[in-house]
Amino acid sequence: MQRRTLIQSAVALLGAAALPTTALGQNPSKPLVEVWKTPTCGCCKDWVKHLQDQGFAVKTYDVSELAKAARRAELGLAEKFGSCHTALVGGYVVEGHVPAQDIRKLIKERPRALGLSVPGMPIGSPGMDGPEYGGRKDAYAVLLVQRDGSSTVYQKYA
Repeated sequence: MQRRTLIQSAVALLGAAALPTTALGQNPSKPLVEVWKTPTCGCCKDWVKHLQDQGFAVKTYDVSELAKAARRAELGLAEKFGSCHTALVGGYVVEGHVPAQDIRKLIKERPRALGLSVPGMPIGSPGMDGPEYGGRKDAYAVLLVQRDGSSTVYQKYA
């Protein structure tokens, strides 16, 4: 119980103390995204490429499924919002195949939130849109996740 409280406090401080990328000595036009993923996941690699193609700097950490789930929990994101990779950008958690444009909007608007999530792995989302899917696109939503575990739809894709 005490460990969970410490983690929640650290996550709250992380979000509250998030600084603009310029304050961290980074190029504001090329924000750094840290990504925790398994080393063999092809769609994670494709999502990282999507971010790089859209002007983000990306640092990846190849970890086990267990370590990835532990990182997600440390950051305060409930398992119900889970996907195949977890990221951190500008003090926000980004889970799953979130489009780069929504991440840019998040770090520009700076809402009071934990971050964004695309639960699961919807086909047609960035990283899940390769030729092996034959152009198929499933409808999905990007969720804005609050620190209390609630969420609202941030953006819909058809």
